[in-house]
Amino acid sequence: MESGPRAYTLGPGDVLQITVWDHPEFAAAAGPQTGAVARPSDAPAGFVVDQNGKLQFPYVGQMPVEGLRLDQVQLQLTRALSKLFQSPQVTVRVASYRSKQIYIEGEVRNPGTQQVNDVPMTLYEAVSRAGGFLDSADQSRVTLVRDGITESFNLADSRAQNSLGGGIILKSGDRVHIGARDDSAVFVMGEVNKPTTALPRRNGTLTLSEALAQAGSINNGTADAAQLYVIRGARESEPEVFHLDARSPVAMLLANQFPLRANDVVYVDGNGLVRFSRVLNLLLPVINASVAAAVVAK
Repeated sequence: MESGPRAYTLGPGDVLQITVWDHPEFAAAAGPQTGAVARPSDAPAGFVVDQNGKLQFPYVGQMPVEGLRLDQVQLQLTRALSKLFQSPQVTVRVASYRSKQIYIEGEVRNPGTQQVNDVPMTLYEAVSRAGGFLDSADQSRVTLVRDGITESFNLADSRAQNSLGGGIILKSGDRVHIGARDDSAVFVMGEVNKPTTALPRRNGTLTLSEALAQAGSINNGTADAAQLYVIRGARESEPEVFHLDARSPVAMLLANQFPLRANDVVYVDGNGLVRFSRVLNLLLPVINASVAAAVVAK
């Protein structure tokens, strides 16, 4: 994707403030200067670029300005007015940026559209304008869709911060999506004190030991700590299974360094007594049914 700032170019809907010095009669053509607009959607006083990308200006008529920079518009107006006035001094500025916008959605406080102006907007700036990240945001899962091409960014990575701070500049039509931590959840099951759906940290990382901590740790009374498993890709044809003997302090150190991925399943098996109890519970209904049948037979 393109990076680096570019000068703002005009488009339909932009409102220009054009001043021709020593010629106050041009001010009337811009409309009444009320100082404020009744509604945010209303255009302020000025010269509006129409839907055909043209600007209507006194003595000049319609002038195509779409895709032009402000200095280019100023030069064209100066040339056109020079045919009527001696050495006209023209100043052009944007009174309202309305032609270009980006869309930000997902886990931010104020999702919606953000107007693009003459200040280059990075991903960080877009998030800031949208009120910042929600607590539920996964800052490692930020996607940018531009011209049908999707690219992912990890805004929690310090290296990404350095590169994106002055790197990727958003442009009109870009769509930014901030992922949710729920989408990267890990399922902790079996003999833990509180089976749960463990969420990654805001930077998108989650280790095995952190997931177990969210589940209240291993149940010392019913768990077989030697039988701890991580199942990855359970929905795929060939899932990966990792086995860890959690009885060893060294093993728990490894668990603190084992990164989990979205939809991983952490399973802690029960000890021998628990397994026997479960088998017995499965058999008891059968035994009770046999005894009841024998009593009825007598």
